[in-house]
Amino acid sequence: MRTTIRLDDELLSKAKQEAAKTNRTLTAVIEDALRQHLAQQEQVRERIPVSLHTVDGNVLLPGIDLDDTAAHLDLMEDDVAV
Repeated sequence: MRTTIRLDDELLSKAKQEAAKTNRTLTAVIEDALRQHLAQQEQVRERIPVSLHTVDGNVLLPGIDLDDTAAHLDLMEDDVAV
């Protein structure tokens, strides 16, 4: 299938160099790169979530979100005892 895409000039230049170096077409280089990227994304989606547990009675303070590093830094700067 034919389509038109816009690429950054530097990226296109590097892709053309890779095609010449490996004796392949520009289309083949772009297709291979896209396939590799999509395969990696699929692997990321297939990972099993990890459940973390605290031990020895150590618990999070109420309202602490482990995904919010900015809030952690704010708490540390405010000298809040953990």
